[in-house]
Formats: sequence, structure tokens, C-alpha cells
Amino acid sequence: MNPILEVKGLTKEYPSFCLNHIDFSLQEGCITGFIGVNGSGKTTTIKSILGLILKDAGSIKFMGKELTEKERELKNRIGIVLDEGYFYEEMTIREMKSVIAPAYSNWDESAFINYLNHFNLKRNQKISTLSKGMRMKYAIALALSHHPDLLIMDEPTSGLDPLVRSELMDILLDFMGKKGKSVFFSTHITSDLEKVADVLILIDKGNIVFHEDKDVLLDTHGLVKGDRSLLNEHTRPLFVSLRETNYGFTGITKQKPAIREQMKNVLVERPSIEQIMLAYIGGNHYDI
Repeated sequence: MNPILEVKGLTKEYPSFCLNHIDFSLQEGCITGFIGVNGSGKTTTIKSILGLILKDAGSIKFMGKELTEKERELKNRIGIVLDEGYFYEEMTIREMKSVIAPAYSNWDESAFINYLNHFNLKRNQKISTLSKGMRMKYAIALALSHHPDLLIMDEPTSGLDPLVRSELMDILLDFMGKKGKSVFFSTHITSDLEKVADVLILIDKGNIVFHEDKDVLLDTHGLVKGDRSLLNEHTRPLFVSLRETNYGFTGITKQKPAIREQMKNVLVERPSIEQIMLAYIGGNHYDI
């Protein structure tokens, strides 16, 4: 697979937060989940990539070209869905489209109408009357109607009910059915990524913690439960994070073979993405 987006040394400093020289790449044909708690740096990273805020340092390449040098040409090939509202409330769906569509040289009106019909959106309906779920579907219709190669989404499922979130995951899988497409999906709701993500990037306090294939991450980590008597100076270091109670312990490990060899009669289960994320950023005390 080829990198569709390459980020190197990206830095953005604020008085109380710093995006700290982060590096990562997005592969063609992959859905990459960009995870982390609120305030970890996800939105700052995405806005820096899109040029919505000015980065202090770093290189951002799309399709092998520096994004700032070929900005209009390259952004034609990127679809954007942001959690923040950027629609004019008193406009209709048709009127808002007329504002956005001219920005894209390859806008496809027939595709837009097809998306509206698929999502049961009415062209004369005012933006102010749309529910959060319908607004998100409208934003997706706008983002996909110029046939982007990369779809960037910042917290698209925040505040949505489980049914709408499930529908959104199906939309992403349908988009990925077309050759050469990629998705960069920022979220703190990691359960949304369980069925769709190929790769996971964890950011915390402006630093990249890991960048892993999702299945490898889930296969190499284990959720371990057992009696506290099994914990000692040799076994404690086998855990990424550990929580103890009067009744036993629960921990996340990346050393399953060593756990099975040194700790008999423990239960080793497959963890969730959220449990792994919290193990790396939550210290020794986290809620499993």
C-alpha cells in the first residue's frame, strides 16, 4: 500500500497545549482511526492538515506533494466532515450546497442528489430544522459529491444515537468499496472503530502513543484477570496498566506468552480498543 498522506514533525504550540513534532502516515485503501480523549490533539492535528490553523513547523504531503504548494488542486481530492457546525442555519439544503459546491472543480450534482435521496434529505428543508444525525448525513453528502480520494472526519459520531452511528459506519464501508479511497476518522468513541478501522493511531497530550494495525493491536494485547497473590516484582512489569481491588486484579498486557508462563490460573481475554487506549494513557488506575 502507498501512503496517501504523510505528516512529519507537525508542531503547533498554544499557551496550555503543544502538538509535539508528530509523525504519521495514512495508507491508501485504509480506514485509519485517530483516537484519544477530548483535548488530546485530534482536532488541532486535523485543522493543521487542512490549513484551518497555521502550523508552527512540519511537513504535510498529500499524494507525495506538499499540501501548501498545490493547495487548491490537492484539496479538490479531500472530503471534509467536521463536528463543528459550519452551515448557515437559515439557508436551505439547496442554498447551502450552492455556497460550497463552487469550491470543487469536479463537483457532481447527480451524485449529490443521489446522496440526498439515499439519506431522505429534502432540498428545500432549512438547515435549522435538521437533527444532528441529519446534519451529519448532509455533511457527508457534501463531502462525497466531488468524489474525494481521502475523507477526513473529525468526531463525526459525537452526540449521535447508536443507530445513526451504525449507519455512518456502513456509509464509510460503502465509500471504501471504491478503489483507491482512504478515510481518516478522528473520534473518542472507540467502539465505532471496532468493525471498520484498519489502522489505529493514538494521540495523547499532543504526542503519538502508538500507530498500529488494528487487528495486530488487538491480537498482541490481552485483558488479564486473576488473584492478587499472583502479582509480584516479576509479574507486575508484564502489564501496561494494572488495577487492583480486594478481590483480585485486572490488567492490560502486551506480553501474553510471558503471562501464561509465569501466572497460572489467570483469565486472558481479548480487550476492546477503548481498554487498550485507556491502559496507555490512564496510568495504573482506569475503569475496565
